Amino acid sequence: MNDDLQKRIEEALRNPQNLGELPEADAVGTVGNSQCGEMLRMWIKYKEERGRKVIDKATFQSFGCETAIAIASLATELIKGKTADEALSLGTNDLAGELGPLPPLKIHGAELVQGALRSALEPQSAAPTAASPGPSAGQVPGLLERLKKPKEGGVKVVFLNPSDEG
Repeated sequence: MNDDLQKRIEEALRNPQNLGELPEADAVGTVGNSQCGEMLRMWIKYKEERGRKVIDKATFQSFGCETAIAIASLATELIKGKTADEALSLGTNDLAGELGPLPPLKIHGAELVQGALRSALEPQSAAPTAASPGPSAGQVPGLLERLKKPKEGGVKVVFLNPSDEG
């Protein structure tokens, strides 16, 4: 990674935007990468603007690398005022914004952010069902609590100890 990119990442980390839970969120998306142990959760709140449902606020919580945190901070600002479809059309380079093009070793941070965004915004994720109720105001669990409590009928993620493999 070049020094210029590292400086831009460090600058974004000095003052991360929209960090933390959003209890009144309309949609929540969580994604993780079991290979490196990174997890990212994104909360989305909508508003009505000129007859369109647009993103009013987005926040995030991350257990991840500096790059993922920096990109999540930038992305939560970038998607404000966009519809879900407009936000979903953003690619990893768009989400990285002012960080500029990412080297191959840092793309996974942008992919993590993009995955959390898709998890929150895609129609099947945004519409709670009776079997999987959506978060209610003031009752959204934190990322760690969510990971500890398996969902009924969901996928269970089990982290392997590297010494157990092989």
